[in-house]
Order: sequence, then C-alpha cells, then structure tokens
Amino acid sequence: MARLWKLLALVLAVSLPVAVQSQSAAAAPADKYVLADRIFADYVLDAHIPGLVYGIVIDGQLVHVGTYGVQDLDSKRPVTRDSLFRIASMTKAFTALTVLKLRDDGRLRLDAPAADYVPELRTWKYPTEDTAPLRVRDLLNHVSGFVTDDPWGDRQQPLAEADFTQMLRAGVPFTSTPGTRMEYSNLGYALLGRIITNVSQQPYADTITSTLLQPLAMASSGFDVEKAPLERRALGYRWEDDAWRIEPTMGPGVFGAMGGLQTSANDYAKWVGYLLSAWPARDGVDSGPVRRSTVRELQQGSNYPSLRKRSGKSGATACRLPTAYGMGMNAATDCDLGSMLVHSGGYPGYGSHVLLLPDRGIGIFAFANRTYAGASAPVWDAAIALDEAGLLGKEREMPVSADLANAYRTLGAMYAAGNLAGAQDQLGVNFLLDRDAAHWSRELAKLKAGVGDCDTNSAVEPTGALSGDYTWRCTHGRLSGSLSLTPTQPPRIQEWVIEPLAP
Repeated sequence: MARLWKLLALVLAVSLPVAVQSQSAAAAPADKYVLADRIFADYVLDAHIPGLVYGIVIDGQLVHVGTYGVQDLDSKRPVTRDSLFRIASMTKAFTALTVLKLRDDGRLRLDAPAADYVPELRTWKYPTEDTAPLRVRDLLNHVSGFVTDDPWGDRQQPLAEADFTQMLRAGVPFTSTPGTRMEYSNLGYALLGRIITNVSQQPYADTITSTLLQPLAMASSGFDVEKAPLERRALGYRWEDDAWRIEPTMGPGVFGAMGGLQTSANDYAKWVGYLLSAWPARDGVDSGPVRRSTVRELQQGSNYPSLRKRSGKSGATACRLPTAYGMGMNAATDCDLGSMLVHSGGYPGYGSHVLLLPDRGIGIFAFANRTYAGASAPVWDAAIALDEAGLLGKEREMPVSADLANAYRTLGAMYAAGNLAGAQDQLGVNFLLDRDAAHWSRELAKLKAGVGDCDTNSAVEPTGALSGDYTWRCTHGRLSGSLSLTPTQPPRIQEWVIEPLAP
C-alpha cells in the first residue's frame, strides 16, 4: 500500500497540464482551457490512470495540450505531447480511409462481394439461403452479421497471417443476417486489413503508412510498437487489486487493422486537422492525400441509427444522440454540440477517445495508458464545459448563394408592392397554381394591415444554396418565414412562407 500511495503522489506531482499555443490562439489567455484541464486532472485521479495526454485542435492547429502522470511507472518518465500511446479502435478510421482510397484508385469496389478480394470467403455458409453476399461496404459499416467481439478481438492483435487464413477457410458463425442490422465487429475490420493487403499486394500496415501516415508527416506513428524508442513509449497498465499491473505488449499481427496503431498527441493532431479540413465542401486546391469528398464519406452511416446517451456527467440529463456508424467513425448529432464524428478506443493497457465537430473545425482527443480507460467521459465533459463557456465557437456560417440572394430580394419587392405583378418571371411553374395572384394580393394586404411596412433588408439565413429562413422587423411586429427555389436552371421561387411572429 505504501508503494501505491507513492505512485499516486507521483501521478499528481506531474499532472500539471502543458499548454501549446498556435498562432491563431496566441492572443488567448493562458488559462483559457483551465476548465478542461481540471476535468482531465480529476479523471486521472479518480480512474487510476498512470498517464494521459489530451489535445484540442482548432482550424488545423493544435492549440492546447494537457499532459498528466507518467509513461511508465518504473522510469517515472512524465507524459509529453510526444509520448506514444496505442489508440486501439481509433485505428479503424485509418483502415476505412485507406479502403476508400483504394476505391478511388479503381482497385476495389465497395459494393463488390468481399469474397472477390478474400478467396477464403467463397465457401462460407450464410444464415439464410436468401442472404446477399457480404460486401466490402458491410464490413466498413459494421453490418456484416458478425457478433460484437471486443474482449476476444482485443486479444487477437498478434494473430499471424497463416492462422487468420486458416480461420477464414474454416468459416465463421453469423449472429445475424449480413446487411440487416449494425453490430460492432473487430473481425470485420481485420478482414478489411486482409482486403487492403491482397489488393495493394503489400501488408496493410505498409499501405496505411504510405497512404496516410507518411503524407501527413506522422513520422512517429506506426503498427510495430516495439520498433519505437522505449523512452517515448507509454507502457500499458491495468488497475487490479488496488495496484497497477503492466499489460503484455502485443506485437503486430492481422488484427492491427482494427486497433493496432501507436501515435502521439503531436502526430494525431495532424490527423484530426486533416479530417476536419474536409469540411465544408468547397472549390479550390485539394491536396490530399485522399480527396476531401472521400474523407467526408467517413460520416455516411449505414441507415441503422440508434439513440445513445451522451458520455460524461451530463449524459444522464442530456437529450439522447441519434447515431449511426459511418466508416471507422460514429456519426451523431448532439443537442448542444451539433453534428459530430466520434470514436473510442479500448485495449489491454490503453483507452482513448476522439470527438470531432466538423461544422466548427474543432477536435478534442485523449489517450490514456490504463486498460479500457473510458476516456470518452472527460472528453465529452470538457467539450460541454468549453462550449458552455463560449470557447468552442459557433458552426461555420453557410454562404448565401447568388440565386438565393436574388430570390430573397424579390420577396421583399413583392411585399412592398403588395402583389406579384412585377416578379412573375421569378416564380416557379407551380407557384401560382398553388395560390393564384389574387389570393396572394389579399394575403399580403392582410399582413400589411397587421404589422405595417417591414425592413426587408435583414439577412436571409441559408439552409442550403436554394433555400433559407428570414425574419423581418416591421412597424407593428415581426414577420418570419422561409423560401425555397426550384431544381431548375435557372432556379425560380417554388414556395414562400410568410407569417406573423407570435408574441
């Protein structure tokens, strides 16, 4: 017990967060992220974490890093932003994006049977005679019909290629019919690793490295853990019998495609910044290494959504998140934070989590060196606390297209005139069929009698390039509504909603 208290004291002694300011954050006060620092400090203590690092990425820059505890308990080396942690299932996004890049290069098809690329699957027996062949896409979206296999899959990391081949030849049981529901599967992503290996004709780890890690200058990241310098490695521990016990280091093997990557906060921040740079869709140079539209496919779910509780302390009272598994990432919508991509990593000796807010250009991630550390809770608690403090900014504003701006001016002119006489060439073919000009004149006269003249110069809030909402301040009240344009060239006004705002 004395040794335990000494180790706890050591963790507390080095649990002082270190801030790294980017140029964009240079003017921020030094304690800007103190709320998050305190959350992670409490978590490290309460959850018996030997060492942890977390980072905040904004607009491609690592603006803040917090480090706590030690990389390993014997040397007492403190965690730094260059400490190397295994990130477990957060590896899956790297595997998924590499598969998508092979698709972009014309080397595989997502809707092709997986057996086209892994011959051992051709003799598999499916649950029913009418089961469609298992597709590459099914593996990406976790709709393969395999049983959830976290405890088993996590221990298969060093499985040899020959042993995996024998396992596939023998066939695997299905817990459900492929393509009928989402169920998380590490085996599915190990199969994607085999597909990458067979299609690229080199080990999946080499292909992921050349496709993503090297172009992104993630020089410290890799799949063969013991090739990294020992002095930078965060060794993995489990908390058992009121003491930390070291977990055996698992070497590289076929299941590394589902969870074997080792990386640092500095390196992983480059990955987070790269993913976030794919939003919003836009013109301009697309420098890769994978095109922006392909990166955005990671958000595309398999149409088997679920409602989940938010992680962290606010989860008990917050609204539940509609969630669907995309490709290596969970796509979700939170009532406070908005649209997001999230994923956890749990592994013998490690736990990690990443939360991306693509519409804000912000990412928060954390790595810890304790078995199944559950790092999602402090990441979410930090995100909510920072958002409530106004430190995560707002969603990027959608630009107003020229067509929408022109149609919005037409609405103002029609209201001012009290009729549609001067704007009929701006109306869709349906507009006067749905309500004729005489009825529109009577409706506008009724609105004017109630609220008077309006300032129609307020900004329209676009909901797309061809639709938007608005609110006008008038002499005796306000009017609000929406407009949408036709899917024609040129676009015309197909619908105009205008009504008084209730007091």
